[in-house]
Amino acid sequence: MHLSNPLIWCKSGDEALDLLRAQGTEVQDTETQPGLILLDLNIPGIDGRKTLEIIKNDDHLRHIPVVILTTSGSEQDVMACYQAGANTYVQKPVTFEGLIDAIRQMKEYWFEIALLPKQAQHPMH
Repeated sequence: MHLSNPLIWCKSGDEALDLLRAQGTEVQDTETQPGLILLDLNIPGIDGRKTLEIIKNDDHLRHIPVVILTTSGSEQDVMACYQAGANTYVQKPVTFEGLIDAIRQMKEYWFEIALLPKQAQHPMH
């Protein structure tokens, strides 16, 4: 699977929010914001739950689709994430092959089927 746009890996919720808020140097405006955010709930610093809440309460970020990709299958986590504005909740597959297949399916859905806001339409191939 080839991705035509760069992937940016953040090691914590704090790092992701800094990047999204353009406190770093990589994201300066909506033209360069990510087309999709994959968010784990169990990340260091500000956890994924709080990171999701902050993203969806920010007028400049809320349009970016957020896919929760996590090991938790807890009904409480699923409900809380959808209530906070998650666009999709995916439990991580156990195997590496399962993870690759899930990512392929997400790519097809989010960048080939779904209509996204213009600034988020960065196709992945």
